[in-house]
Amino acid sequence: MKIQDLSARLAGLAVFRGLLEDPVIAAYAHFIRTLAGGAGRQAICEAAGQFEAVLFGADTDDFSEYLSAAVLECENICARRAARGALSPVLEKALDDELQFLETLSAMSLDDLLLAAGLNADQREELAFLPRWTAHSTGLAASYEDRLSEMGRRGYGMFARHHVFMLSEDGRLIPVRHPDPQRLADLPGYEHEREKVIANTKALLAGLPANNVLLYGDAGTGKSSAVKAIVNEYAPDGLRLVEVKKNQLYLLPDLMDKLAANPLKFILFIDDLSFAANDDNFAALKAILEGSAGGRADNIAVYATSNRRHLVKETMSDRTGDDIHEADTRQEMMSLSARFGLIVTFQRPDKALYSQILLDLARQFGLSIPPEQLITMGEAFAIRAGGRSPRAAKQFIEQCRAGVV
Repeated sequence: MKIQDLSARLAGLAVFRGLLEDPVIAAYAHFIRTLAGGAGRQAICEAAGQFEAVLFGADTDDFSEYLSAAVLECENICARRAARGALSPVLEKALDDELQFLETLSAMSLDDLLLAAGLNADQREELAFLPRWTAHSTGLAASYEDRLSEMGRRGYGMFARHHVFMLSEDGRLIPVRHPDPQRLADLPGYEHEREKVIANTKALLAGLPANNVLLYGDAGTGKSSAVKAIVNEYAPDGLRLVEVKKNQLYLLPDLMDKLAANPLKFILFIDDLSFAANDDNFAALKAILEGSAGGRADNIAVYATSNRRHLVKETMSDRTGDDIHEADTRQEMMSLSARFGLIVTFQRPDKALYSQILLDLARQFGLSIPPEQLITMGEAFAIRAGGRSPRAAKQFIEQCRAGVV
């Protein structure tokens, strides 16, 4: 294939047009256009150097693998349609044609491109000093067919590369590149409580009716850690987490509309949730949980943690104020937590559970302190820390590892 044909095919991508926004592939396309335009040696060298600098800056010299990974993770109409059902004949043909072209392109080396540009042996010799990127056959078309069949678990675009996200102030999803690596095996104690949340999460993944979940209880008992560990555990099965701040609740209806068509399953996570009595976000969350006209998509559940059972801060003056229908007002304030279908309580551990958590953590981290001594020291640390909790136990064990205590 001549370089002009390669340039035209690359510029004419439709299904995979998003690839042209990738900085490495954009620099590659510029290099192809430079060759196709019959540019001189200086311009070719500048374009080649620019492309290879960006490629090497992406921590690889293998353009074939880079392009293949970009294709497999590219969000496009075929990926979205395949996740919901079969492709139309038009889309299927466009997909096949572009995959075949991209597979051919990915296997072309610098020397192959220079030959396709019609450069003679002397001209190619003048460019011998340019670095050569790695190029080889990748079986891209077959790999993409396999990826389409796994779209419900693997996802596409940024959802294929990341499993934890945050919400920006303007409602955009931002990937968390280094999420908390907490695993379920790292969390001793509270297995019974976590099992309820795990069962609900499995129902969500299986497409069965799943509840919104409120994890409430004493501080430091592992409520947030449980949610993060569950997401880490089931991310390979298609679970994703979006952390939402309380002041962003008004953004949730639009976000839920966008996620509803995604083949993956999403937990919208609100950490440390509580409201003042006059907080506008209170009504927004009530509508999201239950009561809005739009309902809730079956691939989304809201998980929230709180130290308050009824979520709304209430004072004695609220009960003795001048509200004529004071009982109705109190019922409204208590109604929010009732809209969570599953409420799981994490209570402060007693001495036996706290001791078991200490011993389990000591085994995890390979501490050789005698059990009786460990428990005695751990109890003393808990008194100084304000009471027993898994958080206090972990802090104590970490200080033991560091030789502080």
